[in-house]
This record gives sequence, structure tokens and C-alpha cells, in this order.
Amino acid sequence: MKELVEILAKALVDQPEKVKVDLVDKERSIIIELRVAQDDMGKVIGKQGRIAKAIRSVVKAAAARQKKKVVVEIV
Repeated sequence: MKELVEILAKALVDQPEKVKVDLVDKERSIIIELRVAQDDMGKVIGKQGRIAKAIRSVVKAAAARQKKKVVVEIV
């Protein structure tokens, strides 16, 4: 899932080399922290958070097989 978020984020931003994804795996949940350049923050979040919601939906669908809750945080 870390790779999935990284691929999606790099496709959206102007500075893909500054995309960093950290994964914190807990017992029943996974927290994915996405960091991008300050100038690209708006591109990852999108108007009214639509792109961020779409990223979260895709990751949630991928996590359904592992029966874990996934939280994507854009930092």
C-alpha cells in the first residue's frame, strides 16, 4: 500500500522527488503519512479535498483484503 500511495502522489505533483511516504503498522490499523513539497500540497488535496478522498478510497479498497483499517494522512 505504501507503493500505491507513492505512485499516485508522484503522478500528481510537480516535484516527485520530494514525495515521501511513511508507514506505521499497528495491530488492527495502518497509518500512511504522505509528505509532499509545500507547493504541491494543493494538487494532492484537490478542490474541496476530492483528490485526497479519492486516494483514501483507493487505499481503503486495497486494504480490505488484509482486514485492516487504513488511515492516509497528508502532512
